[in-house]
Amino acid sequence: MQIHLNTYGTYLHVRDQMFEVRRREDGKVHKTPLAAHKVKSIWISAGVALSSDAVKLAMQHNIDIVFLEKNGQPYSRVWHAKLGSTTLIRKEQLKATLGPAALAYTQQWLGAKLDNQIDFVKRLRSHRPQHGAYLEERLQRMERIRERLATIEAPHLDEVADQIRGLEGTVGRLYFEVLSSVLPRHYQFSGRSFRPAEDPFNAFLNYAYGMLYGRVEKALILAGLDPYLGFLHRDGYNYKSLVYDFIEPFRIYAEEPVFRLFSGKKVRQDHVDELANGCRLNQEGKVLLVERLNRHLEEERIRYRGKNQTRGNIIQFEAHQTANELIKTESL
Repeated sequence: MQIHLNTYGTYLHVRDQMFEVRRREDGKVHKTPLAAHKVKSIWISAGVALSSDAVKLAMQHNIDIVFLEKNGQPYSRVWHAKLGSTTLIRKEQLKATLGPAALAYTQQWLGAKLDNQIDFVKRLRSHRPQHGAYLEERLQRMERIRERLATIEAPHLDEVADQIRGLEGTVGRLYFEVLSSVLPRHYQFSGRSFRPAEDPFNAFLNYAYGMLYGRVEKALILAGLDPYLGFLHRDGYNYKSLVYDFIEPFRIYAEEPVFRLFSGKKVRQDHVDELANGCRLNQEGKVLLVERLNRHLEEERIRYRGKNQTRGNIIQFEAHQTANELIKTESL
C-alpha cells in the first residue's frame, strides 16, 4: 500500500514494530496501525511529523519516504544508501548521454508519449461523434508531427534538441486543447499552467504529475540509474533531468484519471482553494485525486508484454529494462 499523509497534525511513529498513524479529529485521537511489510512508500505533505524510529523501520523494509510540496511536487526523499550495481550502471548512463544513444532514448520516450496522446484522442473521438470533425483535424496534425519526430537524425542530440522540443510542444498544445474542448464548459481551461495553476483542471493535473514524478524517481533509483543525469533535459543545478525524460511515456497515467474525474463531474469547486493569482488543491481535492490515482496505478491492470500488469509495475520494469540495456551495451 501507499501511505499518503496530508492532514495537518498527523504523526507517524512506531509501536510494536508496526507503523502507527495518529491524527486528531473532532477532539478525538485516532490511531491506525500498519504492518511495515505491506507498505511500499510513504508520502508526507506539509504539517505532518514522523519519528526517527519510523524512518528506521522504513529503511529496514526498503520503504521510500517522499516529502511533498503543497502542490504535490516531491522536494526530498529518504532512501537507503546501498549502491549495489549502481556505479557501473551510472558510468554507462553517462556515456550514453554523450553519444547517439541520447537521441535514440529521447525519440523512444517522447515517441511513446505522443503515441499515448494520439491514442487517447482517438478514444475520445470514438465516444464523442459531435466533436468528430474537430478531433479528426487535430489527430491528423498530431500524427504528422509524430512522424517527423521519428525521422530526425543527428550525431548528437544537442544538434536537434530545440527542434524536438518544438515538435513536442506543438503536440502538447493540440492535445490539451482537445482535452479542454470535450469537457463540460465550466471545466474547460486555456492551456497548461503551473505554479500556481490558473484553473481546477491544471491544479489537479499538477498534483498528479508531482506524485508521478516521485514514483518515477523511485523506479530509477531502484534500477540503479541517476535521476539527475538525463538526455533531453540536462545539466541544470539540482535538476532531476532523467526523471523528466523518463516520465514522458507515463504522463498519460496521470492525465487520464484526472480527465476522468472532470468528465465524470466528480470535481467540485470546493475541491480547490482560490489564491491571489490562481488556485490549488485543498484537503478534499487531494483525497479525491490520491484515491483515484493510486487505484489507477496500483489496482487496475492492463495488458503489457503478454501479461496483466499494474501501471506502477510497468514503470519499474521499464526502469530496470533501461539499466540492463546500458550494461549490455557496455559488455559488447
